[in-house]
Amino acid sequence: MLVETKPAVPAESEKPCPAPVTLPNRAITAKETTDFWGADRSALRVCEQRRAAAVQAFGRPQ
Repeated sequence: MLVETKPAVPAESEKPCPAPVTLPNRAITAKETTDFWGADRSALRVCEQRRAAAVQAFGRPQ
């Protein structure tokens, strides 16, 4: 008898991606711009790593 098993999805891949940084309702400084941009870029990279792990767990090419 053939039994199909599905691979386990890595727990990290099930976490939702964070929302972009909430900007204040005022003009922001150059430093704040850089800090907010950096925070968003870091969050996107982590989220992509989780997404890629989930895809890989199911054996689909990236």
